[in-house]
Amino acid sequence: MAGSFSIVQLVLSMILFLVMFFGIGFLINMLLRATWFMAIVYPIVVIFIVDEVGFFDYFFKPGTAFPALGDKLVSLQLVDILILASGLAGAIIAGLVMKALRKNGYRMF
Repeated sequence: MAGSFSIVQLVLSMILFLVMFFGIGFLINMLLRATWFMAIVYPIVVIFIVDEVGFFDYFFKPGTAFPALGDKLVSLQLVDILILASGLAGAIIAGLVMKALRKNGYRMF
């Protein structure tokens, strides 16, 4: 995720990730009735976004896959961290909204 980034791109990307993961979290919560499911699964989604290692390499070649993931996570730019953190915020907000809706009597949520 290297390259130059303007402030407008950063703000739009943060809003996009926040809204996207809020929507995904809201829908998953509505279907599965698991309030914090998306907030728990989000770190796995981040690993798929960040890494360049195949999924099965984590099981068959863990000695090389996990250090490569660690190197990628350490080398993230501040912009990337802000965008990924806004996605996590969207997933958490979706859980909070579901909790509030259930508390107010909405049974389908």
